[in-house]
Amino acid sequence: MPEVIFNGPAGRLEGRYQPSTEKNAPIAIILHPHPQFGGTMNNKIVYDLFYLFQSRGFTTLRFNFRGIGRSQGAFDHGAGELSDAAAALDWIQSLHPDSKNCWVAGYSFGAWIGMQLLMRRPEIEGFMSISPQPNLYDFSFLAPCPSSGLIIHGSDDRVAPPQDVQGLVDKLHTQKGITITQKTLPGANHFYSNMHETLIEECAEYLDARLRGELAEARPKRLR
Repeated sequence: MPEVIFNGPAGRLEGRYQPSTEKNAPIAIILHPHPQFGGTMNNKIVYDLFYLFQSRGFTTLRFNFRGIGRSQGAFDHGAGELSDAAAALDWIQSLHPDSKNCWVAGYSFGAWIGMQLLMRRPEIEGFMSISPQPNLYDFSFLAPCPSSGLIIHGSDDRVAPPQDVQGLVDKLHTQKGITITQKTLPGANHFYSNMHETLIEECAEYLDARLRGELAEARPKRLR
């Protein structure tokens, strides 16, 4: 797993990158939790999601947002971090121009950034949003949400209360042309204490179903 440094909007960004052996393999970008609360690309959930996608043949990247680890810059309350994510996708696409499709997976703060990236990049065909926080962050930009995906959270999450996540899911369920799959893990908190393996298993089951052509409506390809 090569360590990489690539240019971002606020300076260099540090990442971990695993190319697929297939030239036209899809790309997956994994986004970490809040930088000011200990979130890094080495978060256990981020790390395991990276290997989940890599094991399914994706070209996979996880990276530190600005100001974390060896990434330059300073925390920018989401706007700069979204620019970092876009720069990361640009960088990996420049190395893999034959890759037509992309997925984004984000955990907590990273879920909010990932959903915003989804709105801006039509090549993103699937997402995993783990413990999003609509109680703290504005998700009204999902109008409409352009791709099918998974929203997964815990029943005992006090950081992202289940009723708030449910409100977000209910809004997305009213949209036509996409399929939102929701999973609520009984007994899980925001950090998936003692539930980590269950979380990754659920994500793996979802990804495998999508790769079989399930859980997503056929839709015309969006143009870049």
